[in-house]
Amino acid sequence: MASSSKQGFLKNIKLSANTLRWLLNIWLPYVGARIHVEYISPDFRSMRVRMKQSWYNTNYVGTHFGGSLYAMTDPFYMFILLNNLGKDYIVWDKAATIEFKSPGKGYVYAEFALTEAQIADIKAQADVHGKVEPVLTVDVKDRAGKIVATAHKTLYVRKIVPKASFDKSSQPVNI
Repeated sequence: MASSSKQGFLKNIKLSANTLRWLLNIWLPYVGARIHVEYISPDFRSMRVRMKQSWYNTNYVGTHFGGSLYAMTDPFYMFILLNNLGKDYIVWDKAATIEFKSPGKGYVYAEFALTEAQIADIKAQADVHGKVEPVLTVDVKDRAGKIVATAHKTLYVRKIVPKASFDKSSQPVNI
């Protein structure tokens, strides 16, 4: 089997949902932005992230800094797919866009979820086509449920294909 070292060392460590949540909540970029992972389901198919506003994640006009709103949407669909597809697949965030819909103030949150059928479809497409680039969408909402921003995440998913072994002794020799 081909090594998945391109994915990073954590991919090869099986973390529980609670351990991953704890690690993300002490990760300094999230601590600094006041991003907090509230919940990761035991099957890693859903996650909820929140951010409280403070002086260090507020922009010039008194609303949430756009970079912090984007950061709270960044890796979560990738985490869902990594944990559900397994180590035979490479999963990367490839591209993203974010649309700011209304001023975000105070408490905001985002909920990420993929169904078993959606994950199976992504896996099947990667198996058939070698790779797939699903576009997944998440809304950032305020406490009242009003949409503050919508992020569109393009992921790259590829099945790892073992390299064929090459036996030099079976090859003809040109002299």
